Amino acid sequence: MSELITADLVDLDLCATTKDAAARSLAERMVAAHRVTDLDGFLADVAAREAQMPTGLDGGIGIPHCRSEHVSAPTLAFGRSAAGIDFGAADGPADLIFLIAAPAGADDDHLTILSGLARRLMDAEFTAALRAGTEPAAAAALIRGEKPAEPAAEQEPEHSEPGRDAGAEAAEPAADAPFRIVAVTSCPTGIAHTYMAAESLTAAGRDQGVEITVETQGSAGFTKLDPAVIAAADAVIWAHDVEVREKGRFRGKPLVDVGVKAGINRPAELIAEARRKAERGEAAAVAEGDGATDAGDGPGTDHAHFGVRLRTYLMSGVSYMVPFVAAGGLLIALSFAIGGYEIASATSVADHFVWGEADSWAALLNQIGSAAFGFLVPVLAGYIAYGMADRPALVPGFVGGAIALTVNAGFLGGLVAGLLAGAVVMAIQRVPVHATLRGIMPVLVIPLIASAVVGFLMFIVVGKPIASLQNALTDWLNGLSGSNAVILGVVLGLMMCFDMGGPLNKVAYAFAVGGLADPTPGSLKVMAAVMAAGMVPPLAMALATTVRKKLFTKTERENGRAAWVLGASFITEGAIPFAAADPLRVIPSVMAGGAVTGALSMAFGATLRAPHGGVFVVPLIGEPFLYLLAVAAGTLVAAALVVLLKGARRTMSAPAGGPAASGESRVAVTT
Repeated sequence: MSELITADLVDLDLCATTKDAAARSLAERMVAAHRVTDLDGFLADVAAREAQMPTGLDGGIGIPHCRSEHVSAPTLAFGRSAAGIDFGAADGPADLIFLIAAPAGADDDHLTILSGLARRLMDAEFTAALRAGTEPAAAAALIRGEKPAEPAAEQEPEHSEPGRDAGAEAAEPAADAPFRIVAVTSCPTGIAHTYMAAESLTAAGRDQGVEITVETQGSAGFTKLDPAVIAAADAVIWAHDVEVREKGRFRGKPLVDVGVKAGINRPAELIAEARRKAERGEAAAVAEGDGATDAGDGPGTDHAHFGVRLRTYLMSGVSYMVPFVAAGGLLIALSFAIGGYEIASATSVADHFVWGEADSWAALLNQIGSAAFGFLVPVLAGYIAYGMADRPALVPGFVGGAIALTVNAGFLGGLVAGLLAGAVVMAIQRVPVHATLRGIMPVLVIPLIASAVVGFLMFIVVGKPIASLQNALTDWLNGLSGSNAVILGVVLGLMMCFDMGGPLNKVAYAFAVGGLADPTPGSLKVMAAVMAAGMVPPLAMALATTVRKKLFTKTERENGRAAWVLGASFITEGAIPFAAADPLRVIPSVMAGGAVTGALSMAFGATLRAPHGGVFVVPLIGEPFLYLLAVAAGTLVAAALVVLLKGARRTMSAPAGGPAASGESRVAVTT
């Protein structure tokens, strides 16, 4: 902060009684120092930022701040109020007020000043010195981080140790302050991985004496971290498989950027890496923007392999598509449950609806569900593009997805349209433009040009070939029978159970729900096999912990009780704690069970129109009893293998000639 604050920007007797008056008093000093060119314009920007969220911090501190075109150089002014001024902090008025001003294009400076200052304000001796100081120059020097000037005789008192000065002693209490981390966790569906990663990071931080505050960006929305908490953090962890929303809040912080499963499986390593980056003073280059992400967003996408980035883009689209699939699919399935599969879905509800007739209610639900399904492909395409290139890509993405429906390119067309839209927008963003055009680029120029280019490509170049491929895939699925259907069921079952909510699981699930956009007998069988296999891992572990409790720890047995509900609800992630603790035995076992279930479901010809729900949508399943039999068979196979493999490990680990070798029970060993 060597050039940000000087003595003339310090007011130790601030007479203002309101935050607006305080900002004006400090801003006038900035004008006098030729750091602000238009006082009223700058104060309007400060007030606009203050209206978004209060800038008061606990401990009697106010940090009004903004970026403004009326600021000529990054500047910090400090005022001390004897009466206190209300900046919205929970613990009352602020007596230490810091006004931060940054030029409109200086995002790095603005957030670096704010985060650096917030960390120093956690040091009680620093704030005490500011409250006790009598000279503006000394206060400015203290804020800049300079050692206070002292007489030569006092620089090293007699009791001081060699090589240890007053500045080092003053810094010592800060070393005792806890290391602070803010984290964001998110996964494509926002159901389980998001919250499991948050819990894992929180528990690891508690074990290491680290303060971790987590923002879970799930499918139900998210509650933003308090800006003061972000500002005071020493480092940031992102454990995500879709884009982090409003990333610019974390600019200037050391950043660890990984997939969500890393947050579940190795939180201690992530915390250690965050510490190392903070010690090295690394800072993340994150674009501010109004959107949720930069181009190329995702776990480590700046340097990640193209395959990793591509998966992140696709999962971004899938995460936003799933709620449309769930709502539309369940409504359509309910309509069939009420009115039968021969319901006339094209019947106009307005003309034929009768309150007391089941067929009218069935038609109503069917049409509402069909309307929700109509958004499926455009939403998929739009948010794939959004994951690649932020908000300017939404319009061409949605347009491309709508065209995919028009030319009958379906789900595959939506995937291609989203990738094309994102790529086109990213290419346009790299073109240098004059400063006068930058303001209209995101809202006018980029959507206009990109929509025209994507529309041309989808209508003229790639739309019809993709439609032909989609039709061929549909015909293949409809023609599956006998061994071919069983083989597909085995493959889908293995994919659903291999990483239990990870990339392969999501690919299989996306393949299944994509078929629901234009349902056929083949695609409905695929959806049934995918959900059945996805229920097996948690159900198998729940069964195994019930029948052979002694093979599992107390924590695993408790997780096993919860796994009954998770498995029945088609939340495959319920088996992750078991897989993380013993992957070599659990993962092959549940994969075998999932393969059995997928094969049997396809062989039985079970169908499913709902994309989620587990046993709670059994009335909407074709061949429900055989379907449940397939789930039960796979669960038994997986549970038996887990028990067998874990039991064999215990037998092998027993001493030679001991109880295990002589055939005695495990109870005899413990007694």
